[in-house]
Amino acid sequence: MKIKLPPFVKVLIKLAITVAALWYVFARIDLQQLIGTIGQSNFFYLAGALLLFVLSKMISSVRLNRYLGSIGIHISERTNMKLYLLGMYYNLFLPGGIGGDGYKIYLLNRKYEVSTRRIFWAVMMDRIIGVVALFCMAVILFCFIPGMGTYAWYTWMLIPLSISITYLVFRRFFPYLLPVFRITNLHSLVVQLLQLLSALLILLSLKVPGNLEGYLFVFLISSMVAVLPLTIGGIGSREFTFMLGAQWLGLDLNLSIALSLLFYLITAFTSLWGIIYSVGQGLKLEE
Repeated sequence: MKIKLPPFVKVLIKLAITVAALWYVFARIDLQQLIGTIGQSNFFYLAGALLLFVLSKMISSVRLNRYLGSIGIHISERTNMKLYLLGMYYNLFLPGGIGGDGYKIYLLNRKYEVSTRRIFWAVMMDRIIGVVALFCMAVILFCFIPGMGTYAWYTWMLIPLSISITYLVFRRFFPYLLPVFRITNLHSLVVQLLQLLSALLILLSLKVPGNLEGYLFVFLISSMVAVLPLTIGGIGSREFTFMLGAQWLGLDLNLSIALSLLFYLITAFTSLWGIIYSVGQGLKLEE
């Protein structure tokens, strides 16, 4: 028998996992040193990281609009960007039973005569294609981490394998999305590259000594973990992943957590602007 939990119970579970993960991480680091490390970060590098992140989200918005166009929903890029920003706000700050993606699906279904199922899968495949790009970039970085051995280069085979599997899934279950498969994969690659460069600038702002490949690899893995709806806004799960990655690769734990928190703050600052479209009469979708 399938048990369906009420929305508020799901929120409480997410909150509990978030608190537990953060407690576990912060109990193992020097909090005063972490605050000092973040406080001494270079502002100009952080400003550059913010700009790259915003640019990545603008391209993500364009990618989503390609999927929406494939199911017969045609809205301007400007309106779509507002919708995307609103979704980011709900995902990060209002982790209820609906969430940002669910609210986007609700608004689109109310305005357009397109089945909820098609809208849902268009939004979900937009997310999945982004995770595939993250995975491919993580495989590439893994090969450049010192000490991984020559066998690590065999992991390159996972890249064409993952792309091929994704293509077959599109072809078998979502043929109506197939026309935008190539262009959205390119969008995903650019998006994740921009976010990786954003993380690199954060590392430079923290004056991280050497082995940047390790930090960036763990950053990519943590980004994949943060997509899972386990915690509120991905906070906690990203830090927990960084802690495990730092222990595995011998990275500085405080610097790892500092990178995670600064990237989260950049994400939160950008997402907060979505509140503009959640107050008053809300967002009105226009053709």
